[in-house]
Amino acid sequence: MINKMQEGFFGKLTSSKWAKITKCSQDTAGRDISDLIAKGMLMKEGGGGRSSAYSLVW
Repeated sequence: MINKMQEGFFGKLTSSKWAKITKCSQDTAGRDISDLIAKGMLMKEGGGGRSSAYSLVW
């Protein structure tokens, strides 16, 4: 997923899109995203709840 984002992912990345693209559950997508945030690879954009979006940290 990180490679896909680096190659030019269009639109906002949400946990729902993560789950669909990687073919995993919503819970797994949330854990994956949280892990990458903790490692400093992703950052949460404005909004919260269902409108949470994430982007790569460059």
